[in-house]
Amino acid sequence: MNKSIQVNSFSVHLLRICLSGIFITAGISHLVAPDKVADRIQAAQLGYFATLFGNPFLLGILSGYALLIGGIPLLLGIFTRWSALLLFLVLIPITITIQLGNGIAYGPLWKNIALFGGLLFFIINNPKTEFFLRNKSQKS
Repeated sequence: MNKSIQVNSFSVHLLRICLSGIFITAGISHLVAPDKVADRIQAAQLGYFATLFGNPFLLGILSGYALLIGGIPLLLGIFTRWSALLLFLVLIPITITIQLGNGIAYGPLWKNIALFGGLLFFIINNPKTEFFLRNKSQKS
């Protein structure tokens, strides 16, 4: 069973751009106000999970850099699979620490689950930046 599935390359670029926005914004927020991130970790019901990895303030700064290091290349379509994988791995402890303790009906938990789905799309498929290259060559 070898089915070919066609996906519009423009829609893939829109997904990549929309998905990366939340990680870039969160990364900047973590770097600008790591004390607020530390406060959220300490106030979270499962905050003890994050403290297994280190000081909450330092975790805020490190996760901010990781979110930017993954988010910017994802936005630009550079190392898409690796960027998505990094973001996926960073999102796991954030989701466990901050979102999971609030219950299954908690909206931000489902937002993170949707983010996992978007990242899995790029990890599994590793789409190339063909859209812009193809459009340039067609115009010539």
